[in-house]
Amino acid sequence: MDGVVLVTFIIVYAGMFFGRLPGLALDRTGVALLGAIALLATGRITPPAAWTAIDVPTTALLIAMMVVSAQFRLGGFYTAVTRRIANTHAGPNAVLALVILAAGSLSAVLANDVICIVMTPLIIEACLLRGLKPTPFLLGLACGANVGSAATLIGNPQNILIGQRMGLSFSGYLADAVVPSAIGLWVTWYVICRSVRDRWHEEPRDVHIDAAPFNAWQTGKGLVVLTVLVALFLFTSVPQDLAALAAASVILTSRKMHTRRMLALVDWQLLVLFAGLFIVNHAFQKAGGLDQMAAALHSAGINLHRPADLFVTTSVLSNVVSNVPAVMLLLPFADSPMAGSLLALSSTLAGNLLIVGSIANIIVVDQAAHRGIRVSWSEHARVGIPVTVVTLLICAAWLYLRYGLGGGT
Repeated sequence: MDGVVLVTFIIVYAGMFFGRLPGLALDRTGVALLGAIALLATGRITPPAAWTAIDVPTTALLIAMMVVSAQFRLGGFYTAVTRRIANTHAGPNAVLALVILAAGSLSAVLANDVICIVMTPLIIEACLLRGLKPTPFLLGLACGANVGSAATLIGNPQNILIGQRMGLSFSGYLADAVVPSAIGLWVTWYVICRSVRDRWHEEPRDVHIDAAPFNAWQTGKGLVVLTVLVALFLFTSVPQDLAALAAASVILTSRKMHTRRMLALVDWQLLVLFAGLFIVNHAFQKAGGLDQMAAALHSAGINLHRPADLFVTTSVLSNVVSNVPAVMLLLPFADSPMAGSLLALSSTLAGNLLIVGSIANIIVVDQAAHRGIRVSWSEHARVGIPVTVVTLLICAAWLYLRYGLGGGT
């Protein structure tokens, strides 16, 4: 095992765990990029090999879906949905249910990170105006977005990666995932309601968040494009990345929405994180690191080629280094018929356990903190832990019924 590759891999994944490197102003994206540069500079990977390591179809699909989501964001669709929920005359329990349902449904087709970015400030505004404590609704947003995003292969970055790398059927995965995701949304609502009980209210505060006004034409255009795109995913064999790029090109062809505004909403940080991790993991695998890791785990009684072991390992690792890096590391072991669905569902549902388990959680907590609302680790854990445990058990039972969880090699 090459020492430089091993040390680089350890430092990069330590950065994924801590969110930064001590003493440096590097976030996860910076750490992954620095690791890739170090491997290139020391000759452990050549520039052509590094470019080859980056999964182009996955990257293309990510960019395309971000452009489609930007259409809804600039068209004021997310603003209209969130404020419509906020203005309902229903009680707090019903409002929470609507927030979770909206977050989960939208995340399934428009990516959970984007939904959390857009809806967090609007939910804070609505709660403060109505005299409701924002924290339960923010937890509902984060957990609901994660659970809902597990339902499809375009719901979050790790599902996009798994779907592209393994060539999964969109409709086939949907059949595996829709039941545990739908039940998981109800579980999220029930756990939060039990946690809050009757402590919903606080003194109202006057606040206003600037957000894109609703534009019926631009929203309608986005809905038509998204509907056609999902139909292509479900009923045709057109490659998903090409279909999504075609949809993005239609979105970008506009007399009103400037390309610069659309591309400014693409999460370039996430794309750089993906590229860096692709390169670091490729070098680690080529140096024999994955084989040695698998052998060490096997000697401890853990066989990553066995579905049950992969399920548990993915769930744990997703809360150590976050779900995207965990999936990148474990994808080479996903070789059973159910492995793609298992990896996608377990990594996504496990992301609710701790704040660092998913980018969606971090987005909600950070955005809330910027607006003076603190969501503590303990507050998140009181909801996240039971939601994660119950949804993972439901997922395991469902996959067992469909495939037999104990099967595999």
